[in-house]
Amino acid sequence: MEEKINFYSENSFKLDSEASFKNWIKRVILSEDKKCGEISYIFCDDKYLHKINLQYLNHDTYTDIISFDDSMGNQIQGDIFISTERVAENAREYKVGFEEELIRVMAHGILHFCGYIDKTESDSALMRQKENEKMKLFHVEQ
Repeated sequence: MEEKINFYSENSFKLDSEASFKNWIKRVILSEDKKCGEISYIFCDDKYLHKINLQYLNHDTYTDIISFDDSMGNQIQGDIFISTERVAENAREYKVGFEEELIRVMAHGILHFCGYIDKTESDSALMRQKENEKMKLFHVEQ
């Protein structure tokens, strides 16, 4: 399968400089010794993501991200749904910019595809460390 990164929007959100994000995502994947397959980011609102959470995961909660991993072997692929409403809310709560929080969440989805989980406190700590590491790659010159 060819390397392909897609961005879709189910709300009014538009990702600025898609090429920069695609290059960064590829660097994140390579930094984990993985290969890029087809990855789709779908930006949506809370209501849209809540419906997916209920329908596919049977969770009646709001969340910032849901990822559906279709990775095969060393090739990363799948769909990552992100609520831009929740990202904005979390950015305010953590007192960071929207783009910084968005980059964290986008990295989080890729890290799940790389095999990282966040079910326990120690898993969450490792995930946060990896997110911080991958966020720094965003600012590396293209």
